Amino acid sequence: MSTVTFLSPVTEEIKLVEERMREQADEHHPDLRAALEHLLAAGGKRVRPTLSLLVGNMLGAPLEKLVNLGAAVELLHTATLVHDDLIDGSLLRRGTPTLNARWSPPATVLTGDFLFARAAKLAADTDYLPLMKLFSETLATIVNGELTQMFTSRGLISRDNYYKRIYAKTASLFEMTSRAAAMVSPASEDTIEAMRDFGYQIGMAFQIVDDILDFNGDQNAVGKPLGSDLLIGLVTLPAIYFAEINPDDLDVLSLPNGGWTNNENMTRLVEKIRSSSCTKKAMVEAEQHVDRALARLETLEPCPERDALENLAKYIVDRKI
Repeated sequence: MSTVTFLSPVTEEIKLVEERMREQADEHHPDLRAALEHLLAAGGKRVRPTLSLLVGNMLGAPLEKLVNLGAAVELLHTATLVHDDLIDGSLLRRGTPTLNARWSPPATVLTGDFLFARAAKLAADTDYLPLMKLFSETLATIVNGELTQMFTSRGLISRDNYYKRIYAKTASLFEMTSRAAAMVSPASEDTIEAMRDFGYQIGMAFQIVDDILDFNGDQNAVGKPLGSDLLIGLVTLPAIYFAEINPDDLDVLSLPNGGWTNNENMTRLVEKIRSSSCTKKAMVEAEQHVDRALARLETLEPCPERDALENLAKYIVDRKI
């Protein structure tokens, strides 16, 4: 791996993105400023704005547009987490109390709404209509995916459903981020398409790895019980592999009929998946997505940003949380 980390070329620009995010609560209710500061202090690698900055810098985009785009993307992502944590009743994220652990449900919902609104405003500040349309379409995709997951995915053992869910939940935002950064650059349509696919591929890999960590990650680091998705009826890729290999397993057979509501059975199924080779099989799929992403970079001229994008793609499958 190159000595250039994926953060190295954009360390200073990320600070500008975070400052732009903080500015969104200026002149608003002081509790909104406190909430935004709490969310920013929770940390994270800022992978999505880093992706936008690396792609945009590599292709010659104006810095001001990239800062607004990066802040818009990260605020949108943060808003979805605020609402997700409330819907799921999660009290911790990365070991830090969630917003809904500190605030009432109505206040949490309104804070998420505020973040969505400010994210949309920042996207508009790029002053580029096609990007604004792409931003709104991506938000609709994310929300539609959450509704699909809530109403039609519980206990469903289906690769097609799974891939559509993780695209909507995660990969669509990565895809939009890298595509938008290329769109505001003096790049050809072929390059824009290459960057769109790069974002799509690493986004799919990112969520597959998240789903693997749900089974074999460090519970304290993940911040929720291992196998938590299966315990609420969401059948992710490691569980799909297990079901395909063990179609007669009684716990697997119970899933479509509401068996996921039986905590004892699902705890047992989680342990069976953890002790199988199914998380490794899922990781192979994640690595294949990363390989396809890296292939998209091969046609571009070598530069520090391209090296950093390669390392970002590799980080996706190397991370522990």
